[in-house]
Amino acid sequence: MNRALAGLALSLATLPVMASAQAPLPMATVVPEGTILDVTAVGKVSRVPDLATVRAGVVTQDAVAATAMQQNADRMAAVVAALTKAGIAPRDIATSRVALSPQYRYAENQPPAITGYQASNAVTVRFRDVAKAGPVLDALVRAGANQIDGPTLSLADAAGALDEARADAVARARARATLYAKAAGLTVERIVSIGEAGESDGEPPRPFAQMRMAAAPAAADSAVLPGESELSATLNVRFLLK
Repeated sequence: MNRALAGLALSLATLPVMASAQAPLPMATVVPEGTILDVTAVGKVSRVPDLATVRAGVVTQDAVAATAMQQNADRMAAVVAALTKAGIAPRDIATSRVALSPQYRYAENQPPAITGYQASNAVTVRFRDVAKAGPVLDALVRAGANQIDGPTLSLADAAGALDEARADAVARARARATLYAKAAGLTVERIVSIGEAGESDGEPPRPFAQMRMAAAPAAADSAVLPGESELSATLNVRFLLK
C-alpha cells in the first residue's frame, strides 16, 4: 500500500514539470539604455521650374461628321508642323485627345435633333525651354489652334530635388535633437530609426505648381513666367539620447 501511494505521489509531482515545458516563453523586451526622442522635421528646397507642359488643340464643327473630322485633321496637321518648325522634338509631342460628338437642337415636346458634329483633337506639348513656350503658343494659334490649356510647370530632375529636401530634413531633425538633448543635460548617441511621412508642400504629393499662361498686351508675345517652386519632405526620426 505504501508503494502504491509513493508511485501516485511521484506521478503527480511530474505533472507541473511537463506542463511548464509546453507553455510559451514570454517575449523579451529590448529597452535601450538611454532616452528615446522622436522628432518630426520638414526639409525644403526651392527650384525654378525648367519644364512647361501645355495642351493645345483644334475644335471644328460641320453638318457632316466626316467633314468635321477632315477639317480638324487638316488644321491639326498645321499645328504639329508649327511645333516642329519651332524646334519641338517629336518625343515632346503626344496626342492626348481625339473626339467626335454630335451637336443637338432642343425644342419643347420634341426629341433632340442632331444639327451637326464637333470634332476635337489635342496634343500635349512639353517645352524644355520655358522661356520659349509663350512665343510658340502664339505660333500655334496662328497655325489654327483654338484651344490651349496650361502650362503646368515642373522640374526635369524632380527626384534629385526631393533627395536634397530629404537630406535637409535629416539635418533639421538632428539639430533639433541636439537642442533638446543639451537642454536635458544629455547628448545625442545615435539615430535609431528614420521614417518618411510624405513629400510635397503640405498637400497630397504635387510638388510642382500649376500656373496659367500669363496675360500679355495684344501686341506682345504671350509670356510664361516660371517663378519658383518649393518642394518638401517630412521625416520622422527617432534618436537615442544618453
